[in-house]
Formats: sequence, structure tokens, C-alpha cells
Amino acid sequence: MTSHIDDFRMLHSQAKPLLLGNAWNVQSAQILEKVGFAAVATSSAAIARTLGYQDGEDMPFEDYLFIIKRMKKAIQVPFSVDLEAGYGATPAQVIDNITQLYDLGVVGINLEDTWVADGVRHLQNTGVFVNKLARITEGLAAKNIDMFINVRTDVFLLRMPNALEESLHRIEAYQAHKIDGIFLPFAIHEHDIRIVLEQLRVPLNLLCVHDLPSYENLHQWGVKRISMGSLFNAQAYKSLEKTADEVINAQDFTMLFQ
Repeated sequence: MTSHIDDFRMLHSQAKPLLLGNAWNVQSAQILEKVGFAAVATSSAAIARTLGYQDGEDMPFEDYLFIIKRMKKAIQVPFSVDLEAGYGATPAQVIDNITQLYDLGVVGINLEDTWVADGVRHLQNTGVFVNKLARITEGLAAKNIDMFINVRTDVFLLRMPNALEESLHRIEAYQAHKIDGIFLPFAIHEHDIRIVLEQLRVPLNLLCVHDLPSYENLHQWGVKRISMGSLFNAQAYKSLEKTADEVINAQDFTMLFQ
């Protein structure tokens, strides 16, 4: 009988890309599981907005952990957490956070090479991040904690002019450590994706954005995971706003029962 982390790893080695459903509370996580998503993850941005915080670790980890606990208890499929930059000033603090997630039964994390200050996202020096990553992976191994570590590099997200070259440089450095996947938000061009895939020795995760190629094309090229990010959250509240606007402007609530 396989464990949830074994199941999660197998989902990244199947023929077709894993569609990862990103949720922000118990109800959304349960809906994603109910409709057939094989794994669920948090959207840190959506949870932050739900709690009245800005994205980028503005939300205290204790608040985030409370929501994570409730979500994890409510679903049976493998559950991963968007840990942003780790919610800790030191590798030891990040390891402690991951340990708490592991104790809850979380099987995976995203760890990104940027940080946010005053609403601006900054790219961490490659060497500094590699040192941080090495200390985290070594610390987890010393504690015998098996966690799917999906490393996110934000070079394309920041629209750097040399995004492909810088991504390849970082990917090679990150792969030297015990990681399980690479996440490249806003990589959307076939040329870039194919070149990255040639260098990768771990599964590639892309973010669902407007100009992302089709699922079938990504499958053919070898992409292994596609994350929904905060899109379901945005769609849900867009629908709520539209319905609420109809109720208040029409002074009529009958559409709530249609």
C-alpha cells in the first residue's frame, strides 16, 4: 500500500500532466476533491486575500497554518502547500515550518527564490538561495522528513530580459540538491519550455495563465504538472460579485434559487 507522498510522486510521473487544484479554504478544497482533482494544494495568495492580507508572506504563518490544518483534515487526496519563501528568516525556521506541515500529513511544498518587500518582488541571488536550499534539504534529511520539494524560480514572472538563460542557470544549480520539481510561473513560449525540459532531470510545473499553451501540447512536450494558482478563487468571487450586483440593482433575489 502506497503512502500519500508516494501517490503524489507517481502523479508527477504519469503520462499526462497532473492538474493541481489550488484551494483557499475547506469548502474549495472539498469541491476540488469531489470533482476529481487527484491532488490539492493551497494558493497562498488566495488565502492571504481571504484573511485580509497581501500576498508575499504578509500573512503570519500561524494564521496560514490554522487554515492548512482545517483543509488537510477535510480531504483525502494528497495535499501540498505553497510555502512561498518559507515563512522564516533562517533555514532553521523554514525547516521548523516544514516539519509542522509534515506532522499534519502535508506531502509537498513550493519554495520560491524571491521575496516580497513593500509590495515589490525581488529575486534572490542564486548562490544565496542555493545555500538556503542546501541547508533546508540537508536539515529535512537529517530529520528523516520526506517532502516533495517543488522549487519555484520567478525569472519569467519578473519578465527579465534574459529569462531563459537565467532560468537554465538557476535550474542547474537547484537540481544539484534533493529537490523533486521545478516550477516556472509565466513560462509560456514553446521554445523556452522545450529547452528547459531538455535540461531538467525533475518534473516541470507550469502555472495556468492566459497565454499558456494547450494541455495537449504541454503533454506532448513533457510538462508534468499544471497549477491553477489563484484562478479558481478569482472566478468564484467574480461570480459572487456578479450575482450580488444583480440582487442589489434589480432589488430581486429570485436568481439565487435558479
